[in-house]
Amino acid sequence: MLALGSDDPPMACHDEPMEPVTDVEMEVEPPDVRQVLLDAFGLPKAGLDICLCVIGEGPLSASEVADALGYDRSTVTRYLNKLVDLGLLRRSELNREDGGIVKAYHSVDLERMRRDTLIGFYLWAGEAASLIEEANVTKQDYLEENPDRELPDVFWESFPED
Repeated sequence: MLALGSDDPPMACHDEPMEPVTDVEMEVEPPDVRQVLLDAFGLPKAGLDICLCVIGEGPLSASEVADALGYDRSTVTRYLNKLVDLGLLRRSELNREDGGIVKAYHSVDLERMRRDTLIGFYLWAGEAASLIEEANVTKQDYLEENPDRELPDVFWESFPED
């Protein structure tokens, strides 16, 4: 069980107190960056290519990325903006030697992104576990209050909307 917050009241399973486990050794292979970008962020091949180009070669302007990959500049710019919005890249302005300013795209700190993503997952999993526990308690209360009735197939549809 994954739990966040205080242990008051202590966690229990089938009315038996649970012991907290804090030092678990697990060998987990880090996921392939390409696969995470494809699966978690729904990036198509062009978005993936652009992201990996900036991560590997950045900082780069949209024109430099387009030239490096042979993509149309408008396609590159659209994906770069999406990647910045997703938090996978960051954008800054650089002064050009011949004057003017160019937008440059940089990789975010990958270790920090991994840590933030893992923390986000733990928070999500903890919230999901709390909702499941709340649903189980509600079902148990329903069954205790209605011993002569069976649990409906779709339990939540039996409650009037508030």
